Amino acid sequence: MLQILKTRLHQGRRTTKFPLELPVLPDAYRGRPQIDASKCPDGCRECVQACPSQALVADGRLTLDLGKCLFCTECVEACPEDAVRYSRDYRMATSRRGDLVITNGELRLAERMADDLHRILGRALRLREVAAGSCNACDLDTNVLNTVGWDLSRFGIQFVASPRHADGVLVTGAISRNMHAALLSTYEAVPKPRVVIAVGACAISGGPFRGSEDVLNGVEGLLPVDLFIPGCPPHPLTILDGLLRLIGRIHGRTESQSG
Repeated sequence: MLQILKTRLHQGRRTTKFPLELPVLPDAYRGRPQIDASKCPDGCRECVQACPSQALVADGRLTLDLGKCLFCTECVEACPEDAVRYSRDYRMATSRRGDLVITNGELRLAERMADDLHRILGRALRLREVAAGSCNACDLDTNVLNTVGWDLSRFGIQFVASPRHADGVLVTGAISRNMHAALLSTYEAVPKPRVVIAVGACAISGGPFRGSEDVLNGVEGLLPVDLFIPGCPPHPLTILDGLLRLIGRIHGRTESQSG
């Protein structure tokens, strides 16, 4: 026991100070994609053709759907004009599906939950996670938030085992047909008022499985979604930022796509 205490003292504070301080991100981190349509006035479609999930569209102007983006770099490597690149910006969560479709300029970030919800859920949010046909990558990153390095519970946010003890559901996966009924049953078991959070490209749009007869292309249209957190998978910092915006611990509706 003495050795454990000595080791703990030597390690010191292990929990990130976010949101007061930004943790050090790895060099390989791919943040929010940034596009500069002014670099492709001739209508080059090489990035569009390279995108495996149809996240990029060139229909009069170049747009990128973060809800479909797999962060795979295929578009960056294909673009001859360097019009598409990854920034270091971890902030990507939005309150509306349409806000995930970006062009040049700014992204409208997630807003605090509605006032009637915030009065009840704003101080302590309990979530039941449903892996509805996921590869478990998103689930692993939500699990990371429960470790000492992130300590999600210090914000009053916890994952619970029963939907009857929850304030909402956090959904990962493309919603396989085999998990459809289970997801709806879980949602119905959560007492009202409740929130729904879609984490990852699969839960938002079906991800790489979109269009398959075995999936339902994400949770939108099945449940009313209050928070969209894109990524494949989203970094724990992106997930935490979205959750804190939902409960009003971080403010600011619009942020520029900083590098």
